[in-house]
Amino acid sequence: MTTEVPRVGADANVDEVEAALRASGCVVVERLVDDDTMDRIERDLEPFLDATPAGGDEFTGFNTRRTGSLLARSRDFGFLAAHPTVLGALDRVLGDHATSYQLHLTQVIEIGPGEPSQYVHRDQWAFDFFPFPAGFEVECHTMWAMNDFTEENGATRVIPGSHCWEDKLRPTVDQTVPAEMPKGSVLFYLGSLYHGGGANRSTSARRGVNVGYTLSWLRQEENQYLACPPEVARELPEDLARLAGYRRGAYALGYYGDLRDPYDAVRGQHADGPPSFSTAP
Repeated sequence: MTTEVPRVGADANVDEVEAALRASGCVVVERLVDDDTMDRIERDLEPFLDATPAGGDEFTGFNTRRTGSLLARSRDFGFLAAHPTVLGALDRVLGDHATSYQLHLTQVIEIGPGEPSQYVHRDQWAFDFFPFPAGFEVECHTMWAMNDFTEENGATRVIPGSHCWEDKLRPTVDQTVPAEMPKGSVLFYLGSLYHGGGANRSTSARRGVNVGYTLSWLRQEENQYLACPPEVARELPEDLARLAGYRRGAYALGYYGDLRDPYDAVRGQHADGPPSFSTAP
């Protein structure tokens, strides 16, 4: 097991990203988008970031703010969520186990000065600690650097190779390494990777855009039908709306009404007018 976070350049192909994810459970793609893109997203979200309260427990962080509903709050955010490099890698690492995947969560995580390290965990524990078989990857996350990620300001800490470890362990922060990266870079990490937010020992906040993806037959952590309701999804490119969850997750999973495609509802298309909620035959 390597103790270094694998990293590739923005010109890396999907094969390289996939290989690093399978071998180490994580990889940094440096400067995948330019600073202007990150700045536009930050400007879109600034009012919401300012209004977000800090967390209420040690895990969410008493000096950490988590701002969600990013599809509805920033038009430019969709470029990150559906970036071709991201989707290409997801097709490989999640495509083994399902015909499609979906957005799991969208949030900016702002770690404020003085916040201690988050306890080391696996994100797939969100599924009520269900013991997925080793090697059966159901979730993958991206963390985009809105500003430079350094060890001092709380860069995400990971344990490369720990996606192969037993479940429900309690690794310590000393076993982790920081995923340092410049602004505009992205950290990929599997839901089975042990990781956590780093301690911010600097004088300014660390902001990262966390976008998670999961297999379409699992429940989303962030309820996208509330975070991105149909009137918002209707204004998105079709592929992005379907990625948010307005699609069937399998042959008979996620339809609405009379076996209709959920994207029909987004477009306002119904066989005989709006669906009826009456129980009468």
